[in-house]
Amino acid sequence: MLGISKADFWSHSLSLEQLNLLAFPHLTRVHLDNCGLVQRIPTRIGELSKLTFLSLSTNYLTGGLPPSLANLTKLETLNISSNFISGSIPIEVGKLTSLNYLNLQSNDIGGPIPSTLCQLTSLKTLQLGSNEINGSTPTNIGNLTELVDLFLYSNQIVGTIPFSFYKLTNLTNLHLDSNQISGSIQKEIGLFTNLVRLELSNNKIHGVIPKELGQLTSLSFLHLPSNQLSGQIPPELGQLTNLSSLRLSSNQLSGQVPLELGQLTDLLFLNLSSNQLSGQIPPELGQLTNLFSLDLSSNQLSGHIPLELGHLTNLPSLYLSSNQLTGHIPPELGQLTNLISLDLSSNQLSGQIPRELGQLTHLSSLDLSSNQLSGQIPVELGQLTHLSSLDLSSNQLSGQIPPELGHLSHLSSLDLSSNQLSGQIPTELGHLIDLSFLDLSSNQLSGQIPLELEQLTHLSSLNLSSNQLSGHIPLDQDQIQTKEKHQIYTKIFLPLAILMLSNKANPDQSLATRHGDIFKIWNFDGKIAYGGIIEGTEDFDIRYCIGTGGYGNVYKVELPSGRVVALKKLHKREGENPTYDKCFKNEAKILSQIRHQNIVKLFSYCLHKRCMFLIYDYMERGSLFCVLKYEHEALELDWIKRVNVVKSIAHALSYMHHDCIPPILHRDVSSNNILLDSKLEARLSDFGIARVLDPNSSNQTQIARTRGYIAPELAYTMIVNEKCDVYSFGVIALETISGSHPGEFISSIIRRSTVENIILQDFLDKRLPQLVDLRVATDIVRVVSIALACLNHNPKARPSMKEVSQEFLVNNPPKLSWPLHNISMLELMN
Repeated sequence: MLGISKADFWSHSLSLEQLNLLAFPHLTRVHLDNCGLVQRIPTRIGELSKLTFLSLSTNYLTGGLPPSLANLTKLETLNISSNFISGSIPIEVGKLTSLNYLNLQSNDIGGPIPSTLCQLTSLKTLQLGSNEINGSTPTNIGNLTELVDLFLYSNQIVGTIPFSFYKLTNLTNLHLDSNQISGSIQKEIGLFTNLVRLELSNNKIHGVIPKELGQLTSLSFLHLPSNQLSGQIPPELGQLTNLSSLRLSSNQLSGQVPLELGQLTDLLFLNLSSNQLSGQIPPELGQLTNLFSLDLSSNQLSGHIPLELGHLTNLPSLYLSSNQLTGHIPPELGQLTNLISLDLSSNQLSGQIPRELGQLTHLSSLDLSSNQLSGQIPVELGQLTHLSSLDLSSNQLSGQIPPELGHLSHLSSLDLSSNQLSGQIPTELGHLIDLSFLDLSSNQLSGQIPLELEQLTHLSSLNLSSNQLSGHIPLDQDQIQTKEKHQIYTKIFLPLAILMLSNKANPDQSLATRHGDIFKIWNFDGKIAYGGIIEGTEDFDIRYCIGTGGYGNVYKVELPSGRVVALKKLHKREGENPTYDKCFKNEAKILSQIRHQNIVKLFSYCLHKRCMFLIYDYMERGSLFCVLKYEHEALELDWIKRVNVVKSIAHALSYMHHDCIPPILHRDVSSNNILLDSKLEARLSDFGIARVLDPNSSNQTQIARTRGYIAPELAYTMIVNEKCDVYSFGVIALETISGSHPGEFISSIIRRSTVENIILQDFLDKRLPQLVDLRVATDIVRVVSIALACLNHNPKARPSMKEVSQEFLVNNPPKLSWPLHNISMLELMN
């Protein structure tokens, strides 16, 4: 057997013409996957008439498929996947009658599937997924009776499934997902008794789910989400005892959840969300003890939550939100000690919050909002030390806020608004140093606002309105009142818009001359004088204050020219603290030395003993954290914009690490320190603890960063280097794609067996539409893959920010090899 393989030859940027394969006319096997091949497949390749195996996968081949391929009549395997082949599939392909394996997936092939392809009656595998194929499925596809694997996913195929299709009874894998296929699923689907995986999601399929699907007892994956299916879920699906994943979400299914689904004891994923299902949740679902995710949200389910769900002790995710569930929350849910996410929001649940929920010590997110819960907040919730988000808003809770909530050291979001809570705000809430969102509005709280809230230096949003509070708000002002009700109210956008200001100035006399202190300006509309700043802010009147940072208030000012800028002024109290004074001066120093389109622009600063301030570019949309927090803003930040946010921060950090001499480390990269302008384009900000990397120093540091973004090695080495910023970037990238801080997922990376069960599509922000554009999906896969590499527990194994930045600059991103919903996070880690 004569052959050429990658083991024999490897080259960068060579074409097949340059390889001169024709010099070996007796070749039978050519295996040149991932060899950097470029340009077109030569027309003369058809002269290698003895070839039985040709694999050119994962290269940079362009142009169309030459019709001369049809001369390779002995060919049994043809694999040209993951290239940049365009044009259509030549009709001559029908002459390759010896083919049993044809893989053209992940290219740019368009046009319809030629009917001549269905003459290849020996085919066992046909992979055409992730292309731009259009038109309808050939009516004679039923001729391919030997087919075992059929992959047509992520194309633009239209029309109904032809009836001859149901002759393909040897199929084990059928992937028609992410097309525009219409029509209904015929009862003849029950003939596919060898089928292991059925993927029809993201199409326009209507009608009922045929009960004959219950005959496919070999099925392991049944995925029909995001179609227009109606009617009831057939009880016969309970016969699919080998099923590990059942997804029927985002359809128009009605009726009750069949109790027969409780027979699917091997099930790992059950998602029936976003339908019109009614009736009670079957107690039989409590028999699915292997479940990894149960999602029944956004239906019309009623009745009580079955206490039998407490048997699902392996369950990490339980979503029952947006239904019509009544009664009490079963204390038995406290037995689900592996829960990471519990969402029972937007129902009609009543009674008290069971104290047993305090046993869910792995919980990262707890949402019980928009119910009719009453009584006091259980002090046991203070035991949920891994909790990052707690939402109990819009209930009828009474009594005091438990001081024990101050033990939730990882909490970033706390919403207790719209209840009947009374008493004082516990001073212990000041211990929640990671808190970014705090809403205690619309309660009956009274007394002084604790000064301890000033310790919440990462706050992005603070709402204390509609209470009976008095005293100092945690800003540099004595009091903030609403104009209408004269009640304490403020919204703080942490380094929200770090804004700028122009001032009328005396060009002949600078502050440095008059006061002997530093006053620096460049690239701005004329000289800025201290008097102009006082005039423009009316002596820093509260009406111009739009937020607060860790050590300063932020003011917004519109200049006479119409330009809006921002000014961050050091608090008087913090100005007397050497640490804050150092941070403020450090930020001025660092930003005065660097210039990059993805780093917030510092126009000017004044370091004066009576008044210290920095003048920045204005970022209208505030922090990335706030945009992701609120649904209407998160929807504006679509997939393309989110990819661009991640790219922008990568380029900014690469510039700091590799283009500045000496390198600069940010040391506090977090979603609070990424600002967005009016076009939702990102800038890196807040350089108060940034550091110039000294190669002759140990670079030891105290941890002064935002929790949840800190590289794990800092906990025991205290030595900072550029790989610490790389780790923080990885967290940011995942947070941007998932819509919230990845929290427990990052901890689970060490437990690789847990990650294996997490599907990429389930990790993505569910508020955005599902990905159907292949190119955007490819970008998302690349972002997540890079992020996971940056989160490697071994700092030396993480890529540099230069490598990350360059990866995002590659014009030809790698193509997807699988449907998006088949990719596990573990695969991307590998």
